[in-house]
Amino acid sequence: MRILAGLMTASALSLMGAAWATPPGVTEKDGAFVAPDGKALYTFARDTTPGKSACNGQCATNWPPLAAAADAKDDGQWSVVTRDDGAKMWAYKGKPLYTYVRDTAGQPASGVGPAWPLAVK
Repeated sequence: MRILAGLMTASALSLMGAAWATPPGVTEKDGAFVAPDGKALYTFARDTTPGKSACNGQCATNWPPLAAAADAKDDGQWSVVTRDDGAKMWAYKGKPLYTYVRDTAGQPASGVGPAWPLAVK
């Protein structure tokens, strides 16, 4: 009986940990990640060095990085990237994450293409 209770407690704790495995406000819909503002999240094909963003300047204006708090910490597959300008952003499996300025919250992603695939689990 004690073994069963211990296993149930361990399972509950692992499920709770899984709930916290994404940055605050990031959700998942149909296998793709969604930013806290309700817009789709994308990765950038030119981000070829894990943990490094190649989208700066005008690129970052059109494809805003998913901002991370200055004190944000890596958590499993999620990591914090320091951008060229010193700002922090989130990455999933080493790939920095972005929204698209022309997307509308709750609507289908409009920026999908070879250079900008949806960020998926």
